[in-house]
Amino acid sequence: MKNPEASKKLAKLETINDQLAAEISYLDQLARSLGFAEGLKTLKSAALEMIETDKKRAEHRHTKDTKAIEETDF
Repeated sequence: MKNPEASKKLAKLETINDQLAAEISYLDQLARSLGFAEGLKTLKSAALEMIETDKKRAEHRHTKDTKAIEETDF
C-alpha cells in the first residue's frame, strides 16, 4: 500500500479485529461451559427469549392494573 496513513489505519483495524475475534471465541467457550450447546448462538437465543417473556409479563401486569383502575369507583 503506497499511502502510509492508510497502512497505519489498516494495521490498527487488523489488531482490533484480532482482539475482538479472540474475545468472541472466549465468550463462546464460556457459554458452552455453562451448558449452552451451541455457545453464543444458544446464549443469544435464550437471552432474547427471556427479554420477550419479561415484556409479556410487564404488558400483562399493566393490563391488569389498568383494568383494576377502570373498574374502581372514585
